[in-house]
Amino acid sequence: MHRYLPHTPDDIEQMLSRCGMKSLDELYADVPEEFRSKCPHSDARPASDPEIRRVFDELGARNRRLTCFAGGGYYDHFTPAVIPSLLQRSEFLTAYTPYQPEISQGTLQYIFEYQSMMASLTGMEVSNASMYDGTTATAEAMLMAVAASRKRNRVLISQTVNPAVRRVVATYAHYHGVQLDEIPEENGVTSRAALDRMLADGDVAGVIVATPNYYGILEDYTGWADACHAAKALLIMNCVAADLAAIRTPGEWGADIAVGDAQSLGMPLHYGGPYLGFLCASKALIRKMPGRIVGATTDADGRRVFVLTLQAREQHIRRDKATSNICSNQGLMALHTVIYLSLLGSVGLREAADQGAAGAHYLASQLEATGAVRLTYPEQPFLNEFAVTCSFPVDRLMTLAIENEIFCGIRLDDHRLLIAVTEQRTRQEMDRLVELVKTAAAE
Repeated sequence: MHRYLPHTPDDIEQMLSRCGMKSLDELYADVPEEFRSKCPHSDARPASDPEIRRVFDELGARNRRLTCFAGGGYYDHFTPAVIPSLLQRSEFLTAYTPYQPEISQGTLQYIFEYQSMMASLTGMEVSNASMYDGTTATAEAMLMAVAASRKRNRVLISQTVNPAVRRVVATYAHYHGVQLDEIPEENGVTSRAALDRMLADGDVAGVIVATPNYYGILEDYTGWADACHAAKALLIMNCVAADLAAIRTPGEWGADIAVGDAQSLGMPLHYGGPYLGFLCASKALIRKMPGRIVGATTDADGRRVFVLTLQAREQHIRRDKATSNICSNQGLMALHTVIYLSLLGSVGLREAADQGAAGAHYLASQLEATGAVRLTYPEQPFLNEFAVTCSFPVDRLMTLAIENEIFCGIRLDDHRLLIAVTEQRTRQEMDRLVELVKTAAAE
């Protein structure tokens, strides 16, 4: 039936029998009918290289390339041309888990460099390499906190953490028997009074907060680490990686674990991936970290070499006690991060962050000047992302903006919009968005 699938009709029959099924239709009965293929795939005629390219060019032309003012955890940053050129080299593109250090020194070295750079960026002592994305990295951090506490299985998460992250963390918590409670927000920031009340119960393993938070606000976490540690809980910070070049790092706040998505380090939006989750922590937690950790040592001749290190025996023997083993496909994205950070350096990272912040504050002031938009949280500091409240329905602006090739932000509710500005956005693009706001308000 499918020439490139290895299962024979006999193989399929045996598998269906083991599942107690009589047919493939019965196996997929739970899949809604509207999502199931209605006709077999047609066999295309042979085509030349130019013909194939034209087909895919026509398909690609159907995508609308909008000027992006949306953020919410994923941002339109510039990708230097050298990165895809290097990533497509065969020794990187086809590399797999480097179990044999003798022939994997290149892969092991860039993983080691990734760990070093991410530890420096977050202000933490150690980093793994790496996780699938920022949401699952945060969920893994939650499990680390529970494992470190041993007898506690309650974790607190702020309502100002990205809703997508909270949903994934909740899913992990449900299937790992973790009690997950939300710390309420007040005026766009996490309630410190509520945190203190919840910590006073004495059964909390970890606390998850965000910097910047979902609304782009830079929350003040002074004393939070001390409060968590006094209650014998770990402080976990979900971060936007690129922003750490300009704001106080999790290490400076006293956090035990720093997690988030590294997409902001020059990874194209690509309609949702592939991205990269980072997880950095204090040295005391290194044996609780999921993923791989590469270390540097010397060989018999005294030369510097790199090896996979600190793999607990549970990873291979006591599987029910093992941490998550995230490996091959994330190696390529870790390399992407290494090249990006090497190209920009600390000065370039800060410059990109400063440009985004300057653009965001300019746009916010121009939007307020229209009289139809106001900052939702005017007294709260922000870097390059902010929430606004409109005097008119947000849907009206979003429809009008898309008609003019602009994705103006993320809809929070009927009258609130979340807007982000990166170094990619020009003054002309921002002014164009302001004009569209005036038009939407006048309708």
